[in-house]
Amino acid sequence: MRIGELAERTGVSRRMLRYYEQNGLLHSERGSNGWREFSDEAVARARHVAELFASGLTIEAVRELGPCLEQPDGPCSDPGLAVRTYRARLAVVEERLTRLQNQRDELARRLASLPEHES
Repeated sequence: MRIGELAERTGVSRRMLRYYEQNGLLHSERGSNGWREFSDEAVARARHVAELFASGLTIEAVRELGPCLEQPDGPCSDPGLAVRTYRARLAVVEERLTRLQNQRDELARRLASLPEHES
């Protein structure tokens, strides 16, 4: 299938599909006309990659999960790798949440210390 059909079947834009391919997350063959041709397996893989990005993983983390991308609809062939990758990203997200909460609290404190007025 061509990239337009893959985009339609997965809900992933053509631009993102090209990005996945440039980063080794998705593979295609070139037809005699030079157009990308994707296998039917690319549908599940592209969806899986999109889900990983939506969960907050970076491109580096998704690349590390290569063994898990080989079976997008099945269990990861290296669950330990997946656990380590997810835990590492979760720690980053939790740290960011803590910083944001601290910033929110500081802004609220500063706002509360000002006299009431309309702005």
